[in-house]
Amino acid sequence: MATRALFVLAGALVAAGVPAPGPMPGPMPGPMPGLRLSLPLACSIGRDCWVQNWPDGDAGPGVRDHGCGQRSYDGHDGTDIRIASLARQRAGVGVLAPAAGTVLRARDGEADRMLAAGESAPPGRECGNGVLIDHGGGWQTQLCHLARGSIVVRPGEAVAAGAAVGKVGLSGATAFPHVHLTLRREGRPVDPAAFDPAAVDPAAVDPAAFDPAAFDPAAAGAAAGQCRAGRSLWAPASGVAYAAGSVIAAGIAPAPVTLPAVLDAGSDQPVPDAGTPAIVAWALAIGLEAGDVATIVLTAADGSEIARNSLPPLARARAQQLLFAGRRRPAGGWPGRLTARFTVARAGRDVLRRDMAVTLR
Repeated sequence: MATRALFVLAGALVAAGVPAPGPMPGPMPGPMPGLRLSLPLACSIGRDCWVQNWPDGDAGPGVRDHGCGQRSYDGHDGTDIRIASLARQRAGVGVLAPAAGTVLRARDGEADRMLAAGESAPPGRECGNGVLIDHGGGWQTQLCHLARGSIVVRPGEAVAAGAAVGKVGLSGATAFPHVHLTLRREGRPVDPAAFDPAAVDPAAVDPAAFDPAAFDPAAAGAAAGQCRAGRSLWAPASGVAYAAGSVIAAGIAPAPVTLPAVLDAGSDQPVPDAGTPAIVAWALAIGLEAGDVATIVLTAADGSEIARNSLPPLARARAQQLLFAGRRRPAGGWPGRLTARFTVARAGRDVLRRDMAVTLR
């Protein structure tokens, strides 16, 4: 099982030799125009891609995302959107411009390889292959970890929102296939899921540029002092919103599955048949919190329980959790149809659920 440390990622600038932007001293000049970000990947949130990490809003050594959770890591300045599997990455998933703008920088040529636990990318190369886009009004977005040889835009080129700029890769400091997006305003990273213009500079804000309906409910309902409240700059059609967590792969297999196998192929795992000597139900979830209880149950068609596995309450947040339950074939053989249910309970209520079924032939 992977720990949060597996997902360490730094947001270095795309162009080598460009210094990292520092804090903006004093008020930002001019009115602050509105900005809406579209999904920077050719996928659908919740179906074949998911937010793995949000920006970290804790100023100290702790971790706190905008929804009061720990779905980030210390100092993370961007939003990580992961895809279903390495197989999907190899097939090609487009990286898209999140808003109209002009390409400022692009870097290609970095190798595609996932970092092992404890391994780090060379200094200044954490972003891997990437693109930096200027959207006007002081806004810029940086897209990281694109596939080597996939970048199709050049500095100075104008791009429309949703235009292809490359493909998801494994370059830089990455341990799973995803794109890392950092949004900056006048060189300073901001969280697009909970942007508070008044906290930046009230005098520089054009109130007409922001839709009051764009508040992130999870952030707006947060307890004072615990995390950030603000307005989401993600367009509603992007599907990017705070969730209780996600099940990104699940199934019923003829043997225990491994995390490397699931990361490689996702839900596309071997399927059991009537002669299978053992059957295992499994699921991979992300975004679990301390105190969560994950359970998986395998049942026969008549509702009788065949196997169950339940973890004790988690002592800390987990970036991802693989759980499975199974048994050997009974003397009388398998029933013709099996079902399984994976759940995650939080504070006594199920917040995640995935149902699976297989007919044995």
